[in-house]
Amino acid sequence: MAGLIWLAVVLAGAVAAATTLLPLPPPAAPRRAVVASLPFWNIRNGTATVLAHRRDFTEVSPFIYGLGAGGRIEAQYQPSQAATVAAAIARLRRSGLPVVPTLANITAGRWSYAPVARMLHDPALCRRQVAGIVALVLAHRYAGIDIDYENLRAVDRRAFTTFVTGLAAALHAHGRTLSVAVFAKTSNAGYGPANVAQDDAALGRAADQVRIMAYNYHWATSPPGPVAPIGWVRAVLRYAKAQIPAGKIILGVPLYGYDWSGGHGAALSWLRAFQLATRYHARPRYDAAAQEPWLRYTAGGRSHVVWFENQASSRAKFEAAAGSGAGGVFLWMFGYEDGTTWGALHAALPVPARAP
Repeated sequence: MAGLIWLAVVLAGAVAAATTLLPLPPPAAPRRAVVASLPFWNIRNGTATVLAHRRDFTEVSPFIYGLGAGGRIEAQYQPSQAATVAAAIARLRRSGLPVVPTLANITAGRWSYAPVARMLHDPALCRRQVAGIVALVLAHRYAGIDIDYENLRAVDRRAFTTFVTGLAAALHAHGRTLSVAVFAKTSNAGYGPANVAQDDAALGRAADQVRIMAYNYHWATSPPGPVAPIGWVRAVLRYAKAQIPAGKIILGVPLYGYDWSGGHGAALSWLRAFQLATRYHARPRYDAAAQEPWLRYTAGGRSHVVWFENQASSRAKFEAAAGSGAGGVFLWMFGYEDGTTWGALHAALPVPARAP
């Protein structure tokens, strides 16, 4: 017995020594998603930008599908744009990026409530739409689908969850993924009925990604102000983490701004903001609290206020996502972004954290 005890002690010492000499490798860093959301009107330029920075993206979501008045899935773009869209998607596929297109409740260029409401509250129509989405994904060899159904109402909450849950199951049966876009909010009530319609916790259980649209804190018909102030973005992330598994949270980062004049704001790109600053000799200022740039200029006797995104403001949001442990970010690539943004993206969400 004494010999066995001695042997056990020797073996334990040997194991300890081996462990000391050959430490276990550190756990792999979590793989974060970086999704390029490419609206059809910017798909040519957006695709070129993504491919020029291919190592910094994990997925693309062309914003290309809408709903007809009867709820049928249809292209948002005009037939004359079909070849451009197809060519862009082909290039993205060849690069090896998974393509997960966005289906939005947009009818004839406008957000529409009726087609989705009818579907959500009619089980037969709901089953038909789920089948139609799965058929679309399989026919075009997409990696999945991204659902962006906006402007729903509080009474749609349970039905929308049921729809998303059923769609997720149907897609998963074919090895495809589901992401769902939701409004940014810091409480269940959010700022209106459309927020209440989205049960973040339930959607987080069903979908593979919950894409939080953390932008439009100020929008086209609001007074001028930051599009996505960093304090609000951090509060949105805190609430989201209390509802959704962190790895499924994909923070939406805007790469655009607004030019307000006469009570209305027009969306604009970083390049357009730069051109306006140059043309009207307007000095951009950086708001330290919001961590966003802005400028003021006068044209045709009318005063304009512009808030927009640049490398510094985007980096603040990338770092907020990384620091929160979120699953990644999606970039709303409106067009002609600050070219130094990609360096900020790479620094905040480095490639090793996303390597397969």
